[in-house]
Amino acid sequence: MDPREGGAVAVGITLFRPTPEQIARVAERARGAAGPLIAFENGGVSAEAAATLAAAGVRLLSGGANLGIAAALNGLAGAAREIGARHLLLLDQDALPAPGMVETLAAAHARLAADGLAAAVVGPRPLAGPGHKVPGFPAHPGAARRGSLVPVGFLATSGSLVDLAAFAAVGPFRADYFIDGVDLEWCYRAWARGYGCWMEEATGLHHHVGSGTIRGPFGLAMARQPLFRMATYLRNAVYGLRLPHLPVRWKLRQAAYLPVQIGLYWADSGFRPRVLLRLAEALRDGLAGRLGPPRDLPGTLPAPLPATPPPETRP
Repeated sequence: MDPREGGAVAVGITLFRPTPEQIARVAERARGAAGPLIAFENGGVSAEAAATLAAAGVRLLSGGANLGIAAALNGLAGAAREIGARHLLLLDQDALPAPGMVETLAAAHARLAADGLAAAVVGPRPLAGPGHKVPGFPAHPGAARRGSLVPVGFLATSGSLVDLAAFAAVGPFRADYFIDGVDLEWCYRAWARGYGCWMEEATGLHHHVGSGTIRGPFGLAMARQPLFRMATYLRNAVYGLRLPHLPVRWKLRQAAYLPVQIGLYWADSGFRPRVLLRLAEALRDGLAGRLGPPRDLPGTLPAPLPATPPPETRP
């Protein structure tokens, strides 16, 4: 199946302080792409790197500062719709898609549509990078498996093929989440609005989450992240407990798991008091609904976030 059937598949890549090797890979991917390639830089792309991308045919978007992953994804989706794309393949700068992955995901979208199922996104099976924890995507109980396609509560954005008509109906990623949990909140919002999120087991993609894995007793494991990332994750997870479109089963699991994650992270830091204090501040911010860019974001503070978050979905 031609993935461009019924409209182009655009590829959208998020960039943040990319290495020269990553820039070279993006440029190479653009030269061999069957459809348009759009990149959104959240900082750290030099004039030389931008010229390399432009020469390869990459359309480079920029917010002028680090706006966060959600704003970058929204920018990519808007640009893809402007050029008439029907689907958008989202990738981060580290992603190395297997040959044929786009075609496999596009064919999965077509199968679901033929069965009368509206899919917001179809993504590959997650594979662990060396020394990294495999992301876990929980099964969605409201839909049945269809061959190699598994209904899941949410997917990682990197590697996901998004239906842009569904994106318009579901609404943008929450820019006030900034980075962590944007995929989870958006996918559950999609399910609540009648659009499914599916994992195609016939293809896979390696994910590199954090700088390694923190391991605890009884097989517990979590990604090792910088402190500002861990704090943002905790803040957004706590805030998510108030959202009506996030399922009760997820909220109960989070309520039990967050204290364990805090303990593992604090132990991994050497029980430093400032780490525990920062995590406590994150929990407080989540309860109070204070979102947006983390106050300890490295480098230049981002510009004000655009617009307001999407309306919360009620079942």
